[in-house]
Amino acid sequence: MTETPAPSFLLENARLIDPERQDERRGALLISGGRIAACLTEPAEIAGTEVAERIDCGGRCLAPGIVDLGVKVSEPGERHKESFRSAGRAAARGGVTTMVTRPDTEPAIDTPEVLEYVSRRAQADSVVRVAHMAALTKGREGREMTEIGFLRDAGAVAFTDCDRVVADARVFSRALTYAAAMGCLVIAHPQEPGLSRGACATSGKFASLKGLPAVSPMAERMALDRDMAIVEMTGARYHADQITSARSLPALERAKGNGLDVTAGVGIHHLTLNEFDLGDYRTFFKLKPPLRSEDDRLAMAEAVASGLVDVISSMHTPQDEESKRLPFEEAASGAVGLETLLPAAMRLVHAGHLSLNALWRALSLNPARRLGLEAGRLAPGAPADLVLFDPDAPFVLDRFALASKSKNTPFDTARMEGRVLGTWVGGVRVHG
Repeated sequence: MTETPAPSFLLENARLIDPERQDERRGALLISGGRIAACLTEPAEIAGTEVAERIDCGGRCLAPGIVDLGVKVSEPGERHKESFRSAGRAAARGGVTTMVTRPDTEPAIDTPEVLEYVSRRAQADSVVRVAHMAALTKGREGREMTEIGFLRDAGAVAFTDCDRVVADARVFSRALTYAAAMGCLVIAHPQEPGLSRGACATSGKFASLKGLPAVSPMAERMALDRDMAIVEMTGARYHADQITSARSLPALERAKGNGLDVTAGVGIHHLTLNEFDLGDYRTFFKLKPPLRSEDDRLAMAEAVASGLVDVISSMHTPQDEESKRLPFEEAASGAVGLETLLPAAMRLVHAGHLSLNALWRALSLNPARRLGLEAGRLAPGAPADLVLFDPDAPFVLDRFALASKSKNTPFDTARMEGRVLGTWVGGVRVHG
């Protein structure tokens, strides 16, 4: 990513979406030295500001860039699926200014040496910022914890084994105890591994009719209950990467009410799709956890609106054609989402589930705060990581037009609204 900030300029005639202040207002942002120098709302003040360039936003929405927590970039090991270069372009086109990447690579990011390698690759090739998570256990095998302190010093912002659940409670509690002593954030995937192994659908009438191996949503609730007990025992900082079932929400609410340092996220696909979208065994809809019922989807949207669920992410998981063009049970799980995160999220706004400010708290402010990043704000002094978008612009998605190397999106040919018109990182325009 380039480190040279653009000269001072003014983004004017904008509809400012400020999740920190929780308001929307007409105004302008003065950008200088790669940071927000001032937020201007008075016409006379805006007109009198002397800058090298004025950019008319045309009354469109201007918001902090999205901080996407849980992006898989397939370096090292599987660059044919996604590289930092292609992921960075896709992120910029989607209004994502910070990718927080997962360690479920080949090999896993479980040593300072591997972390330093991917950090150099990201610095050289990505046009957006990249923050890296590291594995919680060696090889993500759940047997021996990684050198958390050394990885933190090498730049890891959080620790996770991703969708490989640490089934051994003793190992997990030891890792959380050590992470707590270091002040590190642990991100877990709440799924009871024995129940969810091999499942590709949510249990119920639909899965039975389709003849698909299924798992009850209670597998998520059981795992979350276990994790909350260990968090209470260790005092660790904990984030659930995806809460997808209404049955998990009471446990999450109790944990927060008891003062545990706990947050939770949900993937955009679980907020906008349900189990019936599997249709005729379409593997682009095969996700982990599997798509839930419509009641669960609505409950999750309500949980985001109330603030119980803190973060919305794309859970960007690139898979090549060979791994998706298989029978449903054998196909790889996951979908790309960097470019579709914003227009998919607009479905929640247009349906009345979320305001733009509530959405941007979950997309930008909350993940930035949880990870200790500067992003997510429009305040003076904040980085000029910004997205300009038209929330109502309609289009039909063509997966072959995506910048990602892999094209496995469930939104192919879908009618969507919300187009990114410009993306800035550190005051430098990287898209639009």
